[in-house]
Amino acid sequence: MCGRFSQQRPASELAEIFAAEPLADELGPRYNVAPTDEALVVVQRAERRAVVAYRWGLIPHWADSPKVASRMFNARAETLTRSPAFSDALRRKRCLVPVDGFYEWQRLDGRRQPFTIGRADRRPLALAGLWSGWRDRSADAEGAAAGSAVVRTFTIVTTGPNEQMAGLHDRMPVVVPERAWDLWLDPDIADLAELRGLFEPTDELRLRIEPVRDLVNNVRNDGPELVEPIDLASVRAEAPVGLFD
Repeated sequence: MCGRFSQQRPASELAEIFAAEPLADELGPRYNVAPTDEALVVVQRAERRAVVAYRWGLIPHWADSPKVASRMFNARAETLTRSPAFSDALRRKRCLVPVDGFYEWQRLDGRRQPFTIGRADRRPLALAGLWSGWRDRSADAEGAAAGSAVVRTFTIVTTGPNEQMAGLHDRMPVVVPERAWDLWLDPDIADLAELRGLFEPTDELRLRIEPVRDLVNNVRNDGPELVEPIDLASVRAEAPVGLFD
């Protein structure tokens, strides 16, 4: 799964990396993005690609309440086509979620030790995401202006771990390689078989997996100190083989 991530780059820089327009307000560098927070994502509609800010935790367009978002921040790749919540978005509303790193935890010495995972070359990871637009019908009933109550949200697609992640967790986000950005974002892709290959765990990108302070455990904490690596020499013997290689 993926329940926290860091997103330090401004929308303007991400727009350059993904050849997109920066249409989102700058959110500032953030080191502890959690479900229900707004985050920057890359979307494409027709010929226009943009960096926008959507809320993390997908609300299907047919949902009666936004409360469902709290349990829809991840979507399992294996069941996307069978899920009423995600199947429509998979066909027409895919996005990329650029992150500097995501967090996972492992129980070491009786405590939950957080790790940050990112690209070894420090470029952003492009995670596979799905998005949706949801209208608050109760607001419409109260006479809200058309479109003013639309909430746009996203989820991150997960799959089994690649070899680099296997010693840490049994799930990981689907990482879309740069060569497949256009494919994943293309809203006109009709054959979903073209996308399924991206869900297979791969070690195409070299990852850095670094232990960090448990400050990230509290969603109220935010700052560069959350991603600073720490020395785990005292517990190396208990860590999975190869985790620190």
